[in-house]
Order: sequence, then C-alpha cells, then structure tokens
Amino acid sequence: MTARFTLYSRSWCHLCEDMLAALQRLAPPGQPFAVEVVDVDADPALVARFDELVPVLYGRLDEPELCHYFLDEAAVRAYLERAQASSAA
Repeated sequence: MTARFTLYSRSWCHLCEDMLAALQRLAPPGQPFAVEVVDVDADPALVARFDELVPVLYGRLDEPELCHYFLDEAAVRAYLERAQASSAA
C-alpha cells in the first residue's frame, strides 16, 4: 500500500511550496508516496477551516494533522512507519 498525504495549500504560499518539497525529500527510495495538494482558496469551507494555518499536512484525514506551517519530519516518518506496518500486516 502506498502512503498517502493531503496537503492543504495556497498557490502563492512559499511555506506551502517549502513543505511540499521537504515532504517529497522524505520519500523512501523505491517507495514513493502520493501527495494530494488541495488549494484551500478553491473552497470557502476550506478557507474557513484552515485560512492562515496553511500549509497543513495530513496523512489520514480521519486522524489529527501531522503538522502545519513547517514540516514535522518526526511526525511524517512515524506516519510512514505506521503505513508500512499496516500494509505488511
């Protein structure tokens, strides 16, 4: 199973671009993961929810966010380990 992330972002946000680049650098060799980038400005409900918090990164959408503003490398690595363990089971 490929690990999946959702990044709530804005097109003009340098922090968002930085988080996406830092996240992509954490992809294990030979084990790419999927990242869905969602533009919060395309949906008023997302603007109301996230507005000034972007970028906000989720692994599973039914779990708490992994981080916002800056990439939390430890949280992302822990999520990747959990995703790998659940796919091996």
